[in-house]
Amino acid sequence: MHYKIIRTERFKNQFKDIVFFIAEDKKSAAKSFKNTLNKYVDALVDFPYKYRKSIYFESENIRDMTFQGYTIVYEIFEEKIEVLMIFNQNKPTV
Repeated sequence: MHYKIIRTERFKNQFKDIVFFIAEDKKSAAKSFKNTLNKYVDALVDFPYKYRKSIYFESENIRDMTFQGYTIVYEIFEEKIEVLMIFNQNKPTV
């Protein structure tokens, strides 16, 4: 099965805000965070069920990936993976 990664507008906006927030303190940390997280998201095509079933949703196809204190929620479909949102684990916005 070959999946296509789709980043929703909601995720893109939240991700941009987080990277901007990190950059206010340290630009190099923001760049590293952005690049590394994008690699993790892109790697979902190989093992989409690697991360736990979401604690925020009832579907087996919605998963929570954790990365440096953030939760990335994504949904697995037949031919695509939609990255739905990202938020600080201490401040869920679901």
